[in-house]
Amino acid sequence: MSLSQALASAMSGLRANQIALGLVSSNVANAETPGYIKKTSNQVAISSGEFGASVRVAGINRELDLYLQRQLRTEMAGAAYANVRSDFLAQLQSIYGTPGSAGTLESAFNSLTTAVQALSTSSDSQSARIAVINAAQSLVQQLNSMTRGIQTLRGNAEAGLSGAVNTANNAMQQIANINVQLLRGGQTDGAAAELLDQRDRYIDQLSELMDVRVITNDNGQVNIFTNSGVQLVGAEASQLSFNAQGTVTANTLWSADPAQSNLGSITVNFPHGGSMDLFAANTFRSGKIAALVELRDQTLVEAQAQLDQFAAALASALSDKTVAGTAASSGAQTGFDLDLSGLQNGNVVSLTYTNTVTGAQHKVSIVRVDDASVLPLPNTATNDPNDQVIGIDFSGGMASVASQLNAALGGANISFSASGSTLTVLDDGAAGRSDINAVSARITLSSVSGTDAQLPLFKDAGNLYTGAYLGTGAQVQGFAGRIALNTAILNDPSKLVQFSSGTAAGDTTRPDFIYAQLTAGSYFYSPEAGLGTTTSPFKGTLLSFAQQFVSAQGEKASAAKMLAEGQQVVMSTLQQKFAENSGVNIDDEMAHLLALQNAYAANARVMSVVKEMYQALMQVM
Repeated sequence: MSLSQALASAMSGLRANQIALGLVSSNVANAETPGYIKKTSNQVAISSGEFGASVRVAGINRELDLYLQRQLRTEMAGAAYANVRSDFLAQLQSIYGTPGSAGTLESAFNSLTTAVQALSTSSDSQSARIAVINAAQSLVQQLNSMTRGIQTLRGNAEAGLSGAVNTANNAMQQIANINVQLLRGGQTDGAAAELLDQRDRYIDQLSELMDVRVITNDNGQVNIFTNSGVQLVGAEASQLSFNAQGTVTANTLWSADPAQSNLGSITVNFPHGGSMDLFAANTFRSGKIAALVELRDQTLVEAQAQLDQFAAALASALSDKTVAGTAASSGAQTGFDLDLSGLQNGNVVSLTYTNTVTGAQHKVSIVRVDDASVLPLPNTATNDPNDQVIGIDFSGGMASVASQLNAALGGANISFSASGSTLTVLDDGAAGRSDINAVSARITLSSVSGTDAQLPLFKDAGNLYTGAYLGTGAQVQGFAGRIALNTAILNDPSKLVQFSSGTAAGDTTRPDFIYAQLTAGSYFYSPEAGLGTTTSPFKGTLLSFAQQFVSAQGEKASAAKMLAEGQQVVMSTLQQKFAENSGVNIDDEMAHLLALQNAYAANARVMSVVKEMYQALMQVM
C-alpha cells in the first residue's frame, strides 16, 4: 500500500467517524424526545487498487421495526377508543349515581312511593299531601337534571369530534408536505431521516384518531388509507370537514339522510374533487373519532331513552284509563261499541279477535295519529311483542277512521262502522270465520277532577303526555327533560285525594291507586332503552326497570374501565419493545462513543505516521 493510499484510507475513516459521532450526539440529545428513532450510519468498504481500501457512509439508518410500528399504531387506535369510552361512561355513571345511594333516580322514586304510602294512611293530612308534592317535584327535577347531564356529554362528544377533525387535517397536511419534500430530494441523509421521524409522529397522531393503513412506495412517500379503504393522504392531503350543529338536545339525532339529520357529520373532500360522508359509510371503526361517534349517537342516546321510557311509564301509569267496549250486534254479526270521545293523539284502541278457521287469537293495537306524515307506524310502537300495530289518521273524522280500519283489517273478516264518537266493531256473522273477543281503549285523562281515580299528575311541559307520534318525532323522545308536575296539583294539593265533589276528605281511593300503580303496575319498555329485545322486551314495575338500567349502566362503565386498563397494558408492552428496538439506550451510545473515539485515534495515528514518513522521505531527497 502506498503512502497516499494509506492517507486516503485514514481520511475516509475520519470522515465516517465524524458522521457517526454526530449521530451519537444527536441520539443522546434526543433520548427523551417522543417519537425520535435511533440513527446509525451505514458504512460501506471501498477497494482501491490491489491493496488500498477506504470506507464510505452510504446513508443513515433509522433503527426501526416496521412490523412492531404497525402493531403499535393499531393499538394506539384501540387505546384511544377505549380511553374515551371509559372516560365518558365514568361521567355517565356519576350522573346515574351509585345504586341505592342518596341523590339517585331510585332514591327519588322511593321517596315518592313512601310519601304516597303515608298519604294513604293519612289522606286528610295537609302535611302528607305536601310531602307527596315535594317528593314528586324532586323526582321530576332528578329526571330533568339527568337529561341535562346526558345531553351535556353528547355536546362534549360533538365538540370533541370538531377538535379531532382539526387535529387530523393538520396531521394529514404535514404528512403530505413531507412526502413532497422527500420526493424533491436535496436533503442530506440526516435531514431526510429527521423528516421521516416528523412524518411518523404525525402518522401516530392520526392513528390515535382513527384506524389507518399506511403504505410506503418506492419513492419513500406514504399513502394513508382508512381501514375501510378511503384514501386520506398521498401526494396531496384530503380535507375533513365537520358541520357542527350547535346545541345538542335529546331531540337532535344523527341520520344518514342529511335532510333528517340535525347533528354534525364528518365529510372527506378529496384533493381533485368529490366528497364522502364518512359517518354514513361507517368509516371509523376504532380510535378517538369512532368512540365519540358511538357515544354521541348510540350509547348516550340509549341512556336518554332509558330515562324517557321511565318518565313515560310514570306519567301514563297514573293518567291513563282503560275504557271497555259494550256488546253490540247487527243481525247475525256481533261485537262491541266503543266510545272514543276521550281518545287522545297517541292513545291506543285494543282489539282481540279469533280466527275461527285456524283457532288462532290475534291482538291488534290501533294507535290514534293526527298527522298522516308519521304513518305507517312501526310494529314496535306499543312495545308489546304480541300485537299488530296499526296507525290510523283521525284528522278526517270517525267515518274516515272506520274506512281506514276496514281497509287495514278487512281480510280478517271484521267490519268497522262509526256513529258520532262511537266505533262499532263486528265479526262476519253467519259466515263464522271470526269472533270478536274484546275491544277497549286506553284514554289519557286531562283533568284532575271527575269520577275516576286516575289523574295527570305529570305533564309534558304543560301538555298532556299521551305517547303521541308527531311530525317532529315521538313524544317520548326527550320527555324526561320536559316532564313536570301538573300545576293543577301544585295549586291544589287536595286533588291528590278529592277527585270529585263527593269525595270525603279522608278517602284513600286515589292515594291507594297511585301507590298501586307506582309499586305494582307492570309495563313494557322499548328495547331502545338497552334492555330486552323486540321479540322479548323488558316488562316490569317502574322500580325494577330503573334498577335494571342503572345496574346495566354500572356494568358497562366497569367493563369500559377494565378494557381501557387492559389496552393500556398492551400499549405499554409494545411501547417498551419499540423503545428497546428503536429508542436510544444511553449505555449503548456511550459504548459506541468509546469505540468511535478509538477508531478516530487509530485513523489519526495513521495520518501522523504517514506525515512522519513523508518528512523522512523529504529529508532523504
